[in-house]
Amino acid sequence: MARQAPSDVSGRAARPGAEAPRPGRVVRLPGVYRPQTDTLLLALAMRREGIGAGTDLLDLCTGSGALALHAARLGARVTAVDISRRAVASARLNTALARLPVTVRRGDLLRALPGRTFDAVVSNPPYVPAPGLSVPWHGAGRSWDAGPDGRVILDRICDDAFAALRPGGLLLLVQSGLSRPEETVGRLSAAGLDVSVTDRVTIPFGPVTRGRAAWLRDRGLLRDRLDREELVVIRARKE
Repeated sequence: MARQAPSDVSGRAARPGAEAPRPGRVVRLPGVYRPQTDTLLLALAMRREGIGAGTDLLDLCTGSGALALHAARLGARVTAVDISRRAVASARLNTALARLPVTVRRGDLLRALPGRTFDAVVSNPPYVPAPGLSVPWHGAGRSWDAGPDGRVILDRICDDAFAALRPGGLLLLVQSGLSRPEETVGRLSAAGLDVSVTDRVTIPFGPVTRGRAAWLRDRGLLRDRLDREELVVIRARKE
């Protein structure tokens, strides 16, 4: 997964002091994902979509809780879920430090909240293709590794999204072009959602993706020798 300074949706570096709906600073336990460009893309999308007072929102794969806190600052009622104990502890700590009413649950995606529905679901899940058939259970890689095609978590979110959304509800999801956004669009469309790709930004490889570039090329996921990847935000609405 590319990891560098946040940028705006055009791919340009954000100007110091510029007005931007960016998440605030957070603290993290070791191994918990550090908010970066993909986090900012979702934060921008949330503001644009009018997330605010009266929105009942779920943040799946919350990590440090940065997006959950951002939604709460916009006025939403927020529930945040992560399977990692360290992520849950980090999100709860950040919620307490910010004095915001975010409910943080530990659990496996929507299984943590059986039967619950929401006005909006946002997610920055693990999406980096990695050797191995499943996601790791330990270490920092748990925050980004998502099986050989990067879709172990993405496919589950796509398959469960329709049931988790109320009528008129909105899903906002960020992922890499390496993990086939067209597959995400197809799955969500097949589930009955109105889907579009709303944002694209191309950024240099970070250390993780750069370190496995040869493996990605061998698998046909990287078709050229460029050292950049595209991040996209996918929007899906339940009519």
